[in-house]
Order: sequence, then structure tokens, then C-alpha cells
Amino acid sequence: MIVDNVILFEPYPFSVGQKIRITSGPRRGDWEVIGLSERKVALRCPVSGREFEWDRFCYLTGGKTSEEWPRRD
Repeated sequence: MIVDNVILFEPYPFSVGQKIRITSGPRRGDWEVIGLSERKVALRCPVSGREFEWDRFCYLTGGKTSEEWPRRD
């Protein structure tokens, strides 16, 4: 078994009505969560009113941990 530092990502558990701020990247800005499905999140810009539906994102949820890499399950 090889043990190495691994950075953990998980889908964020959005809920309708949340007000979020994406701080970098092409989607940066303030958004309101207006809809959810198993695979998609719908967001509305509070300034322009434009609405978008994107695949759910993953976010950094923890620092580096010592875990088996690659994981075999």
C-alpha cells in the first residue's frame, strides 16, 4: 500500500434559496440557488436576473490527508 498526501473534494450540498458567492473562475460572482436536480444546479444572478443551469460543482472540503493513492474502491 502506498500512502501519500491527497486533497479531498466533495459535491457541495446546495439548497434552494441559498445565496452564494463564487470567488474565482468564469462563474465568479453572487448567485441565488433556484433549482436542483441530482446532477445540476440552477443559479440566478441577483443583478442581471440571468439564470443558468450547470453541473453540480465540487469544492475543496479538507486539507491534505494521508490516504492510499490511488484508491481501490
